[in-house]
Amino acid sequence: MCLGIPGKIISLSAGQDALSTGRIDFNGIVKEACLAYVPEAQVGDYVIIHAGFAISIVDAEEARQVFQYLEELDAAVARQTP
Repeated sequence: MCLGIPGKIISLSAGQDALSTGRIDFNGIVKEACLAYVPEAQVGDYVIIHAGFAISIVDAEEARQVFQYLEELDAAVARQTP
């Protein structure tokens, strides 16, 4: 099973071998990711990141929903933990 997480592009740069990379904000956690598969992505766009690569662009509402689901899942797990 694969899991892609949405993040917001906060900056763009050329990475190693001239591949486009960006700093991605995952609801407060910032990581670097390759943007070669979504060359049209711009600062402010939300992208789905899987294994360090942006694989698609999503709208802000879809990203918000995913973060809401993750928060609900975290709360459910916390209720189950003794």
